[in-house]
Amino acid sequence: MGLFQKIKNMFKGSSEEEVEVQEEEKIEEEPEEVPEEESPEEEIEEEIPQEEVVEEKVEVPKKEKKKGIFQKKDKKEEEKKSVKIYEKGLTKSRQGFVSRLADLTNKYSKVTNEYFDELEEILIMADIGVNTVMDFMDRLRDRVRKESITDPSLLKEIIVDELFIIYVNDEVLSNKIQFNENDISVILFIGVNGVGKTTTIGKIGHKLIDEGKKVLMVGADTFRAGAVEQLREWSTRVGAGFYGKEESDPASVVYDGIEIAKKEGYDVVLVDTAGRLQNKVNLMKELEKINKVIDGLVEGGASETLLVLDATTGQNGISQAKAFKEITNITGIVLTKLDGTAKGGIVLAIKESVGIPVKYIGLGETKDDLQAFDIEKYIYGLFKDMM
Repeated sequence: MGLFQKIKNMFKGSSEEEVEVQEEEKIEEEPEEVPEEESPEEEIEEEIPQEEVVEEKVEVPKKEKKKGIFQKKDKKEEEKKSVKIYEKGLTKSRQGFVSRLADLTNKYSKVTNEYFDELEEILIMADIGVNTVMDFMDRLRDRVRKESITDPSLLKEIIVDELFIIYVNDEVLSNKIQFNENDISVILFIGVNGVGKTTTIGKIGHKLIDEGKKVLMVGADTFRAGAVEQLREWSTRVGAGFYGKEESDPASVVYDGIEIAKKEGYDVVLVDTAGRLQNKVNLMKELEKINKVIDGLVEGGASETLLVLDATTGQNGISQAKAFKEITNITGIVLTKLDGTAKGGIVLAIKESVGIPVKYIGLGETKDDLQAFDIEKYIYGLFKDMM
């Protein structure tokens, strides 16, 4: 049985069953004026007058695990809810991508060179990436030849199988956040301004708190106007602790934040960092200094360094990933605003281009719409109408 049928059977009935998905109250985005062509979730580099900010920290007592959200709710119902979020979040990509594949199948009665040429164009337009598409087309032509396939309708299962194989690439992929078993866990967030980094930290903080962890958010993006205040607001919304200090050395802020976390019994520290990629040398030095501080305070250093990318920027996001990979070690990618693009193939392109696993994808505006990346749910959400 191919992957196509396995995934089809795995999620069979999920489209027919009405899974109750409670609507989370949509979180108001930052109040700054949003310039043209920017998403309301983006962090805006806008010079705004700031009151003199002193050290701020909010101690939040460890929360009791909530009943009915992550620990107590039936796992099967949670899985159904997650599948629904994938389905809904990938609607734009599915309607654009899969509908064109269906039209192509209806257009040709036989598999021809012209069929392959049009299929190649469709895949490239889905932002899967030229190199990935070339590899895919070679594999597809090889299977068509070996299996003597002439009917285009028989290729839909093979297309799904081969895209999955390209993503996995015989590797053991983990979308799990790695936690430090011997010390507090420190997670660094990097990415250019405007990709939704602060929002991502808030949503991941929300998830970790619901899992029963005590979370401290540290604002180490100390020079962008409003960055520390935005993160402080998020900490209040989700019930996390906060430490931040405007116009200070980022590494010293991280040092103080970790010291507070250790003293006050926090489990996880989420660190916001600057995103000034246009000056890679300075940014590299800053991140090196931050990592040196973490290594000196935490056994094993940072548990994760997550790069946040905006899916709607397409190939520009891949360029950002390559640039950040040159200056620091990245353990995973968070792909935001995937619901806002018809080019959902960017997930495959990123993995092929930089070899870094996608750990979270943003599929909407509510806190629960940030989902741990699952390749099978992704394939299902993308190709559901073909199954």
